[in-house]
Amino acid sequence: MKKEDAAFEVPFKLTAARNDYVHAFVAYFDITFSAGHKPVYFSTSPKAKSTHWKQTVFYLEDVITMCAGETISGTLSSKPNARNPRDLDISLSYTFNGKHGECSRTQQYRMR
Repeated sequence: MKKEDAAFEVPFKLTAARNDYVHAFVAYFDITFSAGHKPVYFSTSPKAKSTHWKQTVFYLEDVITMCAGETISGTLSSKPNARNPRDLDISLSYTFNGKHGECSRTQQYRMR
C-alpha cells in the first residue's frame, strides 16, 4: 500500500438472504504482508480467528426492513483526517427501495 491508497471510494451492493431488519453495516478487512521473508496473512472477518483489530460497526439513522432478495446499494469513502492522519473520515451513502419502504442517505463517521 502506498500513502495515496489510504483515501478511497468503493461501491457496494448487498442482497438480503432473508426477511429482516438492517440497523447497521459491519466492515472488516483481509490483509497480506508479502514483501518480507515469510508472507503473513490474516482476516478480521467475523468468521475468522479473532484478532485485536475486530470489526467496525456503522450504525444507520434508518431502520431498514428488507425482504429476501432485495438490495441496498451505495458507496463507502474513506480518507485520513486532515488534522490527525491516524483518524479516518468515512462517508457512507446508501439507497434502498423495497416492499416495506425506501430511503437514501449519506452518513459521516470518524474512526479514531
